[in-house]
Amino acid sequence: MSQTNLITGRGTFSAVKKLAFSAMGIALATVTSYIKVWEMPMGGSVTLLSMLFICLTGYWFGAGYSITAGAAFGILQFIMDPYMLSIPQVILDYPLAFGALGLSGLFCNRKYGLQTGYIAGVLGRFIFSTLSGVVFFASYAPEGMNPWVYSSLYQGTYLGAEAAVTLVILSLPPVNRALKLVKRQAME
Repeated sequence: MSQTNLITGRGTFSAVKKLAFSAMGIALATVTSYIKVWEMPMGGSVTLLSMLFICLTGYWFGAGYSITAGAAFGILQFIMDPYMLSIPQVILDYPLAFGALGLSGLFCNRKYGLQTGYIAGVLGRFIFSTLSGVVFFASYAPEGMNPWVYSSLYQGTYLGAEAAVTLVILSLPPVNRALKLVKRQAME
């Protein structure tokens, strides 16, 4: 690796830095996923901003890094607190649902990119989780209730609550300034 690459931040050094920031995002998401504000009876919870740390990876580096970070986070969630009915259910509930948080990276270069990306990531996770609920957990729907409605309400309850809290926190000026500073440092 040449000194030019070290000075400009391009090439191998930049990739290592992105990997390190992504790993920190996964680690913070994992730690905060255990700080549960509210837990649903059959899985899912409102945590202390755990989804945000995966979305930050997207805000810093784009969708490729954040989808990978989200899928890795999903696999860690399965390893640490597994719930398995079948292989397709595990794939849908863990790497795909959490990987969808990486859709946040599609908005990394836009005004309000973090907030817009966060909403997109949570919606992506909601879609995969709702689909899993319909396919694998429809029997839990109350008699006469459409499984799509039941799953949407169930997933929307905890994902929507955490998203609302996170968006309020992101709108605070000191938080916004701090995250912009961290983005500049990540991109240097």
